[in-house]
Amino acid sequence: MAAFFFWGTVAMLSFTSNEILAVVIAASFAAGLNVYATVATLGLLSHAHAFQLPAALHLLGSWPVIVVCALLFGLEFFADKIPVFDLIWNSLNTFVKVPVATLLSYGAAQHLSPGLQVAVAALGGAIALAAHGSKIAMRTAVTPSPEPFSNMALSLIEDFAAISLTWFATRHPLLAGVIAAICLLLAILAIRYLVRAFRRLFQQTRAFLYPSSGSLT
Repeated sequence: MAAFFFWGTVAMLSFTSNEILAVVIAASFAAGLNVYATVATLGLLSHAHAFQLPAALHLLGSWPVIVVCALLFGLEFFADKIPVFDLIWNSLNTFVKVPVATLLSYGAAQHLSPGLQVAVAALGGAIALAAHGSKIAMRTAVTPSPEPFSNMALSLIEDFAAISLTWFATRHPLLAGVIAAICLLLAILAIRYLVRAFRRLFQQTRAFLYPSSGSLT
């Protein structure tokens, strides 16, 4: 997750508890969109001394982790833009994004009390799941479109959002946390809207195919 300290020419400035929470919210939301881009961005920023990772997350700044995440991001960059296949890819990545976001949040909160550290980890995983769920819901709604450009556009926006939000969280954690919280609220509302829309569509389709079923007693 993003770090506890900014890097500067004079001194390291420690993050407050509120800033740590804001960073967790922002980076977890970014991980829900694209976990490989998020981790690779954190690793590169740390390696370039743009900020200092907490001790529990120093591994993210190593070249093996950066290279692997960059390669996986490259794979996702293409896989995530193919209609239908992107749904399969994103469904499988549920088992990657949520655990990784949970572990990163746990490491980011290493200086908090054990109880708060667990709570922050759970929060990070829940935020990543909500962001990921909204992504799948949007893709499910867009996939029936006969042209592939809508999928590509959504994927590009998600990639850009994950990278830029992760970087912004290391520079302006509180503002990034507010932005991510607003996006999270919009994501939850989008999921609710799409679920209701699909439910109405299913009911209408069922009524059309079985018009007499509603009159049976």
